[in-house]
Amino acid sequence: MYDNLFRSAKARSEADWLIGINASQALSIAAGRGTYSLGRVQTPTLAMICSRYLENKNFVPQKYWQLKLHTGKDSIEFSALSEEKFDNQQPAIDKLQIIKDNGQVQVKSVDCKEVNQEPPLLYDLTTLQKEANTKLNFSADKTLSIAQKLYEGKLISYPRTGSRYISQDVFDEIPERISLLETYDRFAGYAKSMNGSNLNRRSVDDKKVTDHHALIITENKPGSLQADEQAIYELVAGRMLEAFSEKCVKEVTSISLTSGESIFAVKGTVIKYAGWRAVFNVQEECEENTVLPALKEGENLPLSDIELLEKQTKPKPLHTESSLLSAMENAGKELEDAELKASMKDSGIGTPATRAAIIETLFTRQYIIREKKALVPTEKGLAVYDVVRDKKIADVEMTGMWENALSKIESGEMNPDTFHKSTEVHASQIISELLGVQFTLSTQQDLTCPKCGTGRILLYPKVAKCDNADCGLVIFRNKSDKQLTDKQVTELVTAKKTGVIKGFKSKAGEPFDASLAFDDQFNVVFVFPEKKGKSRK
Repeated sequence: MYDNLFRSAKARSEADWLIGINASQALSIAAGRGTYSLGRVQTPTLAMICSRYLENKNFVPQKYWQLKLHTGKDSIEFSALSEEKFDNQQPAIDKLQIIKDNGQVQVKSVDCKEVNQEPPLLYDLTTLQKEANTKLNFSADKTLSIAQKLYEGKLISYPRTGSRYISQDVFDEIPERISLLETYDRFAGYAKSMNGSNLNRRSVDDKKVTDHHALIITENKPGSLQADEQAIYELVAGRMLEAFSEKCVKEVTSISLTSGESIFAVKGTVIKYAGWRAVFNVQEECEENTVLPALKEGENLPLSDIELLEKQTKPKPLHTESSLLSAMENAGKELEDAELKASMKDSGIGTPATRAAIIETLFTRQYIIREKKALVPTEKGLAVYDVVRDKKIADVEMTGMWENALSKIESGEMNPDTFHKSTEVHASQIISELLGVQFTLSTQQDLTCPKCGTGRILLYPKVAKCDNADCGLVIFRNKSDKQLTDKQVTELVTAKKTGVIKGFKSKAGEPFDASLAFDDQFNVVFVFPEKKGKSRK
């Protein structure tokens, strides 16, 4: 029955382009053979990147204003921001003048409390990958590769773990591992200071250890390591020291000031005991480091200055690998069904061992690129997202249902055959949806592919692409807000360069004119008149 879904060449081609599988693989999936894990997790991941990108790109910032006053006592100067945010400038200016004329502010309240900050849990693979991306700019795949090499060198425990806890028997070995670091230059001093102290047990819980415990170093001292290997080893070793260290004790002071009807707030933090933060000396990571004088409720302070700050709302930032890993790990949080949400609580999209490969696949298939640390979808990625965004293949809820079913199979509440049959139905629905998408050829011109020389260029509403599956040439119709016509695409394919095309728009929204041409790798690039002096992609 499934053969009818794939009997046309166009259907086979589009199934391959959209979900990254060929027809025989798709038939195998639909018939219940093989695995569909790639499409099931890859497409929702691409959807998260694309939706965040479009949300960021289409975000319209809104201006607002705040007042910032400057005051002080006992030679300690500090500033405070108004709690009120003004949508219009004039009311803010009026308030500023009133406060300026008043010439002083009064201490409305002083709240001082001691905060105990527990050390972080040990690393699992995902948290290691997030930290390495944030601190070292390593990709998730690079971090996994290095961690695997350190594991094979017997320097760290099994890296492909999803647990951040260790069992009691492993905890019994931790003092020995800490002693090993007394001979490791970077951590020698701190490791010696832990000798004989009571170790923090926050990361010790037999019930929360899965197939493999959290990442820790082994009893083997590393010899000469390459720079990247050393960086990952030190992250794991340093986190182990942090996890078993004492709490960080902070004194947090919140002060509220008034002038007339306006209220201003400032917060200051003083670290009384660094505890685990001393491992990497990260005191500066505290949210507030303003030094505040001793103040009492009701006392008046002189107004040194007051200024009007013009600000604007900001969109959510583009995903980095670190934030994407978090989004994949916590994908189930947005589900409304409590049972499905619970089933994805400790799983999300993919597993710690597969998330790096999922992201790398999106790079390999040119669905996304890196711009500094940000993950940005390509035109190809956006085109695929536009097609599948409302389809089952991009549905995180389905992932939750499958994880829920697998949990029930594990506990004996569900028969595996029942789940197997449901995946057959699900795969059939996915393929039917994708092949139901209308991809109408706009012309049947005989255009030979300029890249492979053997394939034929087919023109679709959104793309022109070679029908040779091994070639992979794709020309996207939309280029810098300009939709290419059949004539322009044909000219590019046959002459490898178009005439000057008017009406492109830059990222800043400025119009420009340029020709299009293929570079050496058959990417489509802009070619500007010689007086412009350069070409750009």
